[in-house]
Amino acid sequence: MNTQDLIKPLIQKNTTKILLVVLDGVGGLPVQGRTELEAADTPNLDALAQTSACGLHIPVSMGITPGSGPGHLSLFGYDPIECQIGRGILEALGLGLDVKKTDIAVRGNYATIENGIIKDRRAGRIPTEQSKKLTERLQNELSKIDEADVIFAPGMEHRFAVVFKFPELLEPGSSAVNDTDPQKEGNPPLYPVPSTPQAEKVARVAEKLINQAPEILKNEERANYILLRGFSSPPDIPTFENAFGLSALAIATYPMYRGLAKLIEMDAPPITGNLEEEIDFLKQNYHDYDFFFMHVKKIDSYGEDGNFDGKADRIEEFDLILPQILELNPDVLIITGDHSTPSLLKGHSWHPVPVLLKSPYVLGGLCKAFSERECTKGELGIFPSVNIMPLALANSLRLKKFGA
Repeated sequence: MNTQDLIKPLIQKNTTKILLVVLDGVGGLPVQGRTELEAADTPNLDALAQTSACGLHIPVSMGITPGSGPGHLSLFGYDPIECQIGRGILEALGLGLDVKKTDIAVRGNYATIENGIIKDRRAGRIPTEQSKKLTERLQNELSKIDEADVIFAPGMEHRFAVVFKFPELLEPGSSAVNDTDPQKEGNPPLYPVPSTPQAEKVARVAEKLINQAPEILKNEERANYILLRGFSSPPDIPTFENAFGLSALAIATYPMYRGLAKLIEMDAPPITGNLEEEIDFLKQNYHDYDFFFMHVKKIDSYGEDGNFDGKADRIEEFDLILPQILELNPDVLIITGDHSTPSLLKGHSWHPVPVLLKSPYVLGGLCKAFSERECTKGELGIFPSVNIMPLALANSLRLKKFGA
């Protein structure tokens, strides 16, 4: 029996508010003795940790490095192994594309290629406005490949989404095409290879796309190539409200995270701006929902760039604004990450993620600060991420007793 099946009969309604703040990639590793969390000046997070239940959570399993999709789904209470979802569907939904059962969605990156070798997988994180213009150019010249209509949508910076719309329902396994992104600079791009016979049609469309796009982009200094990731089709999973009895609002500026929220039918309107604007949006809608997911991206971006000081600065930036969140006085406040992104590794890692949970019904008093090492001393221990939602429901008094 999975977690959702266990708790669903126990759910009871009330008027409590639950706020989940995801500091994307917040976990780290020591550089010169300190992690980014330890190096950052975070008086507000540290004070909150002293009165909260703290611990570390494991998004997928020990030693397994999670992508952003599995990391967030686990935080939302979905088993990431049972609910395996490609990034393409998340990016496409987040950008407002209509994705049907007959469609395959893919996430794209603009990239820099020279003499057949990838020099920059993110094209220098080109400005969003430039990405929009390039995506419009691709749309105008590549609207149909074979029998598939091809629909593009620009994302943030170097990202975009593309949906292959086929006239008929595809067979199961049709999205089983490998990424063309080799994940490291200095390598040639990969070709889309189907891992099932059913995926051959999709791989053929993808190959024609990556062969034709460079000709359209050839005069670009940085964004002269495209990399495709996360071939996926819409999954069949329960909605968040059906699973947990909570009306939910997602507050995220990056499309993929809105896509994650939309996938489980959270309300996820498009918003832009900085942390201040995210919190303003939270305040404006605070009385209309039971559950709030607020996503903070840039901490992860600096970790992926190997920028230790930049990551610490972004953590400090959140700490400065944390009092505005505390003023709302949510019944349950959870602050954590979807995975660890140590700047030492310049990417996601398998390390457990620090978490704090503030409610009137915790022990607290065990941790002096919010950091990886301090959270090992907390009452929650090291536990699977899918248990965060049951803890949130319990601490908001939304779960009845189990059994007689």
